[in-house]
Amino acid sequence: MKFGGTSVASAQRIQHVADLITATDEPKIVVLSAMAGTTNALVEIGHQLMAHHRHEALTILTKLKKKYEEETRALFPDKHSYDKAWTLVNETFFFLEQICYVETFTLFDEKKILARGELLSTAMMLRHLADRGVAAVGLPALEYMRTDKQAEPDATYIQSHLQELLERAPKETKLFITEGYICRNAFGDIDNLQRGGSDYTATLIGAAINAQEIQIWTDIDGMHNNAPRVVDATSPVRRLHFEEASELAYFGAKILHPTCIQPAKQKHIPVRLLNTMAPEAPGTLISLDTDKDIIKAVAAKDNITMVRIRSNHQLSQWSFMGKVFSLFEHHCIPIDMISSTEASISLTIERPDLPEEIATSLRSLGSVDVEQGMTIVCVVGDMEWENVGFESQILNALSEIPVRMISYGGSDYNLTVLVSTSDKRRTLLALSDHLFKQS
Repeated sequence: MKFGGTSVASAQRIQHVADLITATDEPKIVVLSAMAGTTNALVEIGHQLMAHHRHEALTILTKLKKKYEEETRALFPDKHSYDKAWTLVNETFFFLEQICYVETFTLFDEKKILARGELLSTAMMLRHLADRGVAAVGLPALEYMRTDKQAEPDATYIQSHLQELLERAPKETKLFITEGYICRNAFGDIDNLQRGGSDYTATLIGAAINAQEIQIWTDIDGMHNNAPRVVDATSPVRRLHFEEASELAYFGAKILHPTCIQPAKQKHIPVRLLNTMAPEAPGTLISLDTDKDIIKAVAAKDNITMVRIRSNHQLSQWSFMGKVFSLFEHHCIPIDMISSTEASISLTIERPDLPEEIATSLRSLGSVDVEQGMTIVCVVGDMEWENVGFESQILNALSEIPVRMISYGGSDYNLTVLVSTSDKRRTLLALSDHLFKQS
């Protein structure tokens, strides 16, 4: 069970999560994010220290400490309990204050700062459970969660070290609490799984222990069929295939970390998206068993740049394409969409502009056009080619919108279009009106 930042955003929310995780007696591992707003504050403290703005960093830290003091008092009204809890919380703030005075602040120090949010959440939850008389054991994420030299999760290490920690706990233990997001890298330094990484922590744990189910608890009732921040009257999608959920997460659905579905998919472990604020709601179930023959949902990703390279015909077709793609590989820039002919390639990257170094290299292969301010819109569902008519439904919905690129056939689960960001809202509304108005 993973609970996001809004789920543990206050003393009241932490109490509510404690109710949820103790409601049944079945064994469970609970993954906690940092309290909402904490990671943003820690990121800003790191930025200020990088810029040698110690006073500004300490000002942000003082404000954050005051917030935690208020929430700790609310969570532990008994003075004896409060003293114990605040001693734990204050240790973190003492550490953060000390690091503000280091002579040379490095990226390693920044990672140490960022890890403190999740460490605070688990410390407060374990203390609160102890006050309730609930037996729970902490699983320190920094002792089992690790990435390899390619910055990918080291599944073998995670499984063996997590199993060792679980076996160390008293045999009657049924409730374990751990930190999301944070880890160590291949060199033993404190690191993290990037924004939204608590989802990834949960699915990596689920895969490592062959869990019956992985639950991601947030502040929304499952994954919706369109962007709730843009389109009114969206509705939850009750069932998704692993691939459908992966596509939606990668192309902009904020409810899930883009890569977190893969560990669950590899072990065929269902992932359920649930709402902490409405635990009775069914949410979304992600598994191999899904509804067929329908279009499910739409997601959008901004900050896209389109690049078109027209060959100067000095290279063979296969050599031209190979050189184009190898340039992006060399600079570790992933490509989202591709459209090609024998003489030109159009592709998109998730960046505000094309780096000049790549542009210069591409010009040696041919002419280069760059278009910024674009948005990828991904329509997900059962898109197997035998399902005649789905593509025309989608494109008919966009008949009055300029579409820059279309990608179809790379997956059985999506059709993707590229539009100007200025047309994003119109695009999402048109798709909602044409595809979901009867649902």
